[in-house]
Amino acid sequence: MLLFDTHADTLYRRAMHPLESCDVTAQTLRDGGVTVQTMALFVGGGPKLSGIAKCFRKMWSQYDELLLQSGWKQIRDYRDAREEEPSFILSVEGCDLLENKLDLLHDWRNAGVRMAALTWNYENCIGTPAKIDNAAPLKPFGRETVKEMVRLGIAPDTSHLNERGFYDLLEMGVVPLASHSCCKALCGHCRNLTDDQLKALFQAGGYVGVNFYPYFLSDDGHATIETICRHVLHMIEMGGEKQIGFGSDFDGIECKPQDMNGPQDFPQLLNALRGHGLTEAQIEGLAGQNLMAYYDRIDPRT
Repeated sequence: MLLFDTHADTLYRRAMHPLESCDVTAQTLRDGGVTVQTMALFVGGGPKLSGIAKCFRKMWSQYDELLLQSGWKQIRDYRDAREEEPSFILSVEGCDLLENKLDLLHDWRNAGVRMAALTWNYENCIGTPAKIDNAAPLKPFGRETVKEMVRLGIAPDTSHLNERGFYDLLEMGVVPLASHSCCKALCGHCRNLTDDQLKALFQAGGYVGVNFYPYFLSDDGHATIETICRHVLHMIEMGGEKQIGFGSDFDGIECKPQDMNGPQDFPQLLNALRGHGLTEAQIEGLAGQNLMAYYDRIDPRT
């Protein structure tokens, strides 16, 4: 079975906190049967572009090191995944560095980036995050950027983007994803998606990777594998049976759900979902087939 995770901050942890152990390693991926781990290039801990650029350079260095290490293999399309061949693929979390220039977007695509979150928690040249203001529209350069992303086959990622920006994308006819988000109906965090957003995203053909951060899963921050299951099942109720998967946020979260400590625990999560009556076809969809179908919709192979 193919198993994908659409978000982890492992490159950031390796670059900025080299003495800390990582949740995501070649071994934990193998232990959990994870076929493809999405590795985010994250804008980092401050809004200044000079600091973001420095952080990106360090993460690119870690990316180069991974390619030299045994057990790590990069792919450039989820549809190139092979069972029992763990690999990773690149994403970007926060397009701040584009700085009103599209050339860098082409460089990212050439390096293998296949999704890019338009914002992180800072307002940038693209748009405004949910953390700051839900009513601000996507900026003109943001619209230009998204059109170019679509042309290049980079999925526009709405995790962190505000509601108005989210709906602006749909009104443009764009089919985005949310790589690591949860349900606001179950947890009121500003980063989570409302039922209306989920329904609209699924109707448009989009995709959601369920986040494992306890404070996105539960208002009191107490979460278990069963809490993750509730968010999955709620998204299925909203029409997302064939359009959801997992976006763990491993290596980017300071606490984790009980019994979900890293990629090695994915089998427990899948078994819990089976316990809720999901069929093997549904499990295979959640694990990987749904994401590959999403890329077939936005970037069909000829």
